Amino acid sequence: MKDGSPEELLGIIGGMSWESTASYYREINRRYNERRGGHHSAPILLYSVDFAPIEAMQRSGNWPGTARTLISAAEALQRAGATVLLLATNTMHLVFGELTQAVALPWIHIADATGEALSRDGVKRVGLLGTRFTMEQQFYRDRLAERFGLEVVVPGDDDRRTIDETIFSELVHGRFTDKSKDRFRSVMKRVVTAGAEAMIFGCTEIGLLVGPEDSPVAVYDTTTLHAAAAVDRLLPEKGE
Repeated sequence: MKDGSPEELLGIIGGMSWESTASYYREINRRYNERRGGHHSAPILLYSVDFAPIEAMQRSGNWPGTARTLISAAEALQRAGATVLLLATNTMHLVFGELTQAVALPWIHIADATGEALSRDGVKRVGLLGTRFTMEQQFYRDRLAERFGLEVVVPGDDDRRTIDETIFSELVHGRFTDKSKDRFRSVMKRVVTAGAEAMIFGCTEIGLLVGPEDSPVAVYDTTTLHAAAAVDRLLPEKGE
């Protein structure tokens, strides 16, 4: 930093959902203030998209359409002065390649932040909870496998359906019930029985419903880890 001014300006593409985006904003600023103290808060530009058209395109398989929407958001953040970008959702990292090709700024990938933490802790086989897109398609699991050597365990089909329905019908709307919490606990137990040594909360809303106390193994919350990676980018350690 020069004269106390930030050298980086973080651009966040959020709104998917706004519930989890609020968690990102709070967590990034909390960690930033812990590092700098006083009245400091993080230098952030937030572009919060309308989730409804994106969710509809997800369901119809119109991934090029979702990419175009997010590219427009990234370009707006770049024009506004952002120097590094973060996509505040797991599922939409499915089009991460398209985003990085269109907007040539540094990006902080959510799976990389998660994979680095798992690697530091020596985890080899990890459970993954998220939307059906994240659990069933290869974009997320392959990145964890190729970059960090992780074997990913996903729930069975019925459990994947339950998790996905709960995310889209309840969590993104800010509804958190004991019944759904119990379902997630049961799913996690089955994933651990299938060999998982740890658990990834691979949807940014999951940590709003359940926490480490609900899992039989260590939890890696992608929202928290992604936020931490963003603060590390904004406030690199001296000498880096």
